[in-house]
Amino acid sequence: MFTSIVGNVFGFKALRALRLEDLRIPTAYVKTFDGPPHGIQVERDKLNKYGRPLLGCTIKPKLGLSAKNYGRACYDCLRGGLDFTKHDENVNSLPFMRWRDRFLFCAVAIYKAPADSG
Repeated sequence: MFTSIVGNVFGFKALRALRLEDLRIPTAYVKTFDGPPHGIQVERDKLNKYGRPLLGCTIKPKLGLSAKNYGRACYDCLRGGLDFTKHDENVNSLPFMRWRDRFLFCAVAIYKAPADSG
């Protein structure tokens, strides 16, 4: 929620200066969040990675990458040894990169990178 509010507002190029001075989240809203559905152990089990920190990065689609190049960045990150990548904030489709295209290129990268790295 915080990213949706602050990330998108602070990302407007038309704004030259902006400062968040207060953010109040209604108690009723906070009570709807029970926390994550599972802990780090489940993530480690899914990735089969133990005894070290999990390494990941955020790929910024707003930089203008095409869906193909976004998938390539995902592949390069995973092939290079990162455990996961995520895309920035709550990005859906962008004029230069449709969600479905990005998904398909990333799906290929997710399966290809481990196969190529052994």
